[in-house]
Amino acid sequence: MITFSEATLAELSIHRIGNKLQDEFYVLSEKSMHIQDEMLNQLLLQYFLSPYEKTNEIYRFTHPNNDLNLNEVYHFAEEIFANGEVFHDNTKKLATYLFEISNHPKIKSGELYVAYFENVQIEGDLHDTIGIFKSETKESYLKVYPEQNGFGLSYEQEGININKLDKGCLIFNTDKEEGFKVAVIDQTNRSTEAVYWKDEFLKLKVRNDNYNQTQNVLGVYKNFVTQKLDDDFEISKTDKIDLLNRSMKYFKEKETFDMDEFSNEVIANKEGIESFKNYKKSYEEEFDTSIADNFDISDAAVKKQAKAFKSILKLDKNFHIYIHGNKELIEKGFDDDKYMNYYKVYFKEEQ
Repeated sequence: MITFSEATLAELSIHRIGNKLQDEFYVLSEKSMHIQDEMLNQLLLQYFLSPYEKTNEIYRFTHPNNDLNLNEVYHFAEEIFANGEVFHDNTKKLATYLFEISNHPKIKSGELYVAYFENVQIEGDLHDTIGIFKSETKESYLKVYPEQNGFGLSYEQEGININKLDKGCLIFNTDKEEGFKVAVIDQTNRSTEAVYWKDEFLKLKVRNDNYNQTQNVLGVYKNFVTQKLDDDFEISKTDKIDLLNRSMKYFKEKETFDMDEFSNEVIANKEGIESFKNYKKSYEEEFDTSIADNFDISDAAVKKQAKAFKSILKLDKNFHIYIHGNKELIEKGFDDDKYMNYYKVYFKEEQ
């Protein structure tokens, strides 16, 4: 999961990339920008980063020769992370390189933005992050403004919709030896000419390791229990907490994950299992990602996800009940005299 509530935009360079097969050229800016306007800063953060909140597939840089230093984007990113003073010079090298591989006649020209962010969160950790974005689609906008006793109307052509990022990638300053963690978006081209962004320019491969697979299943199951179950069943909060506890127990005790085994042992209800599998299928379609049915469980991913699996029953502002084990030892009732709900908890010893 990627979030940017704590992120700041430290530096930004903008260049323009044409299609050389269409006899277009590139234009490089002389210097980078440090955005001082707070509103503009927030709009740019929204434009660049908000599309990644639904991104779950994480990639790594690669190269056919298995030498990461031969991957141009990896090389430039590594230099920027090592020395921030070379940021703008390396953004110009990135722009020139992108121009050179933009050799399909249908590739659109557009602005290239290279940004340096601080405190972007991925998988629970904050990292400095390089963002590379390209805007290709321009739109027209109407402007309405007060004028005398009514309103005036004008328009602006060739505007950029900040809710529609065309192409982009985020490179997180972590796991450098494995090719960094990289998130990628390409909204404008899904046909053969689109490969130039992810495959030719970035040269990425899916980080389809045990960590990613473990995290995906735990994340989908948590969302299913906390957000979806209420739509299909009448279920108490204690039952939800129990389902979360049982899933975490499964992942902590098992070495390998099996979807059918997990469903039968943890959910243990035919209708609930069917609902979960339908939810998983819908999730895969919505986010264009595949969730494996079998894999080796990553202890590191389980440990990190365990922090998000809350087993706390919050009662008004007076009490929090932590449920770690047998849910049969807690009963819910209603007091007619006080006209209030209550929980009865059974235990043998105080500690």
